[in-house]
Amino acid sequence: MTTVSASGTPATPSARLTDGFQLVVDALKANGVETIYGIVGIPITDLARRAQASGIRYIGFRQETSAGNAAAAAGFLTARPGVCLTTSGPGFLNGLPALANATANCFPMIQISGSSNRAMVDLQRGDYQDLDQLSAARPFAKAAYRIGRVEDIGRGVARAVRTAVSGRPGGVYLDIPGDVLGQAMEAAAADATIWRVVDPAPRQLPEPEAVRRAVRVLAEARRPLIVLGKGAAYAQADEAIRNFVERSGIPYLPMSMAKGLLPDSHPQSAAAARSLAIARADAVLLVGARLNWLLGHGDSPQWAPGAKFVQVDIAASELDSNQPIAAPLVGDIASVMTALCDAVAAHPITVAAEWTTELGDRKSRNDATMRERLAENPHPMRFYNALGAIREVLQANPDAYLVNEGANALDLARNVIDMQLPRHRLDTGTWGVMGIGMGYAIAAAVETGKPVVAVEGDSAFGFSGMEVETICRYRLPVTVVVLNNGGVYRGDEAAAGASGSDPAPTVLNAHARHELIAQAFGGKGYHANTPSELRSALVEAIASQGPSVIDCQLDPAAGVESGHLAGLNPASAAAPPAALSAGG
Repeated sequence: MTTVSASGTPATPSARLTDGFQLVVDALKANGVETIYGIVGIPITDLARRAQASGIRYIGFRQETSAGNAAAAAGFLTARPGVCLTTSGPGFLNGLPALANATANCFPMIQISGSSNRAMVDLQRGDYQDLDQLSAARPFAKAAYRIGRVEDIGRGVARAVRTAVSGRPGGVYLDIPGDVLGQAMEAAAADATIWRVVDPAPRQLPEPEAVRRAVRVLAEARRPLIVLGKGAAYAQADEAIRNFVERSGIPYLPMSMAKGLLPDSHPQSAAAARSLAIARADAVLLVGARLNWLLGHGDSPQWAPGAKFVQVDIAASELDSNQPIAAPLVGDIASVMTALCDAVAAHPITVAAEWTTELGDRKSRNDATMRERLAENPHPMRFYNALGAIREVLQANPDAYLVNEGANALDLARNVIDMQLPRHRLDTGTWGVMGIGMGYAIAAAVETGKPVVAVEGDSAFGFSGMEVETICRYRLPVTVVVLNNGGVYRGDEAAAGASGSDPAPTVLNAHARHELIAQAFGGKGYHANTPSELRSALVEAIASQGPSVIDCQLDPAAGVESGHLAGLNPASAAAPPAALSAGG
């Protein structure tokens, strides 16, 4: 019997064959992929097995959204595409929210999904998990590709890698039908179809005149401000950013995932005077930050009327998306910040003492208020008391990674817990989506090997809590702290109307013992009722270098509706806007 390759060319009986499964693995390895996050099933189970056998680490999850979130977080931490592997149909759909979230946050990620027979799908004949996955993915990804022949697998992986990290990073969907994975071709010919992408994210230098224009705008300002976004953290241009901040003398405001680019204790940090800095700045340099809802879209009254914006972005299409950009700087952050440093060295910027004094006075007042809140010791605990204990432990463990999600748990932790190192804080980001906690925590532990502390609201924890089993199965150094006030926002709302015995829509179980989840899967569980108990449990959990869950019992009356985002809730339209809420 004559063997025929996928391309139709007769193969000699002695020819060694390679199938699509192996080609995907070889292409990923050629492009530096070391870890795959996913869930096995038809038709990609053997792909996971082959990847593991080849030396790629495979981390198996309990739900595809968490696997996708892990891949996205891996992309943020490493600046290389994280890879998520899913089954067809519903498995693909479960991964789609994470793919969309990665794209919204500009995290490089590739979702590889097996899919059904194209001839069946295209005629809607009702194949197993029949779905036009490529069309479904396109609106939610930076790009989406389907591989239709085994000889195109190497090309498809190369395109996905380059697309994910070049320009503005994002999520890429790669569709591989099961019959393509099963196709075979001669090994010698197959090897020639695999290549490593060269310089997938090339540097993009800013125009010299654009740099001079930006420096002029900042030098002419009376109250200049630098805003560092998570794009600045992703860029891994830490030295260039720090050099510019310190040479220019301009106060800076870190967005939550940019905290630690410079230590939060840095004298130029305006984090503790956020609202004043935003309201008073007359020239603002945006570095890896966008004028989206997180910054009030650059509008008054959050921002000073007439404030001029200088924006650094790799994508020119982002400029002027909400406000006029007086000095656009198109280029990669490392190149732009290096050019700005050189320009400031030649033409120094002088920051008015009145501006730094004004910010310093507000920081001192807000710091004093924060110390008073942290010194309170109510029974049962409230958010500030618990977060104060966590803050103390993390100050003694600066290399630990912090993952944070929730409403009040996120908003208050962002203000209370300082960061000392870059890319050590991961949270809900641009979309403000809940459920990222366990996926992000797993990726941080896998990619860095460092201890991870996930500070979770009890509601947010519920979105991905089953991944505690994943954490325990791989014995990862992850400690999950559940701030349990028994509700979405708070747990003391009374049921409305004739609801009988049903709880109110926002009420969960205030007496839940989340720590028992860890114990069920072989991890350690702790229950804390006081700050000292929480402090002791967290110290022990981090030192164990293994999986732990701490259930932190809070007052059900602790918390406010929608956290700092009450202004986005139509029922709370009179609440303060988000951009003014943190740090006074």
